Amino acid sequence: MDGHIEVERKRRLPDDGTTVTRMLAGLGWTPDAPVTEVDTYYSRPDVDYMETVECLRVRRRGDFSEITYKPPTDAATHSTEDMISKKETNVLLGFDQAQQADQLLENIGMRRLVQVEKHRTTYRHPMHPGVSVSIDAVTGAGFFVETEVISDAPDAAAVRVDQTEVRLGVADLPTVDLPYRDLVLEQSAH
Repeated sequence: MDGHIEVERKRRLPDDGTTVTRMLAGLGWTPDAPVTEVDTYYSRPDVDYMETVECLRVRRRGDFSEITYKPPTDAATHSTEDMISKKETNVLLGFDQAQQADQLLENIGMRRLVQVEKHRTTYRHPMHPGVSVSIDAVTGAGFFVETEVISDAPDAAAVRVDQTEVRLGVADLPTVDLPYRDLVLEQSAH
């Protein structure tokens, strides 16, 4: 997917996602198998990724693991409508290599920030290729709906995110401009 950008927006759900799940089913969206992702987030010792809103994480999901980096957030990557458009760098890890990736990052001086556990069900529709809608239950942070479009045309993808949210009846829910990492850290500080 070289050259493609992930355009997404998260919204806080007022319930556990049951209402949106019913709406998705009624409109012909089908769920992937539910997954649990455990993400360990890191920051550099000389740059605070919480301030720059960069992402360096090791993700575990069943037998799958990867390292992901997302560049800093700025006016070009984060719109005033809380739409985020960033090019990710992902490195797939072999079976059971997540622990070695954690050790490598710590050995080179990266600071461990937090671990986030997310239970996610992603929905797809055959008439909307490249669009996914996920219902997330994030331990310590709550319930969210995330609409995502992968595209090489960020402006067109942003329009598709807007249109999908309107069709699903979630466009009026409050947007969330912080990553799950930040929300979990915020809650753990209280």
